[in-house]
Amino acid sequence: MDETIRKVLGEYARIGVDMAGVERDADLYTLGLTSHASVNVMLGLEDAFGVEFPDQLLRKDTFRSIASIADAVSGLGVAKA
Repeated sequence: MDETIRKVLGEYARIGVDMAGVERDADLYTLGLTSHASVNVMLGLEDAFGVEFPDQLLRKDTFRSIASIADAVSGLGVAKA
């Protein structure tokens, strides 16, 4: 799951760092993720995992780190592999 999340972040986050080297708990907003880019990340994640983020997950904390994204996606029924 983390590999897919990192790939989506690399494509949509526009933060200019190699996502492979980013710690799971690193604050993506500190690295440069914007609110606008997080919407693109969300759409990329929905496509990659075949899920839809419900309104209650559409908040900044959901997209703060790779770990928080993984928790959100797994909560939508995607197995952590």
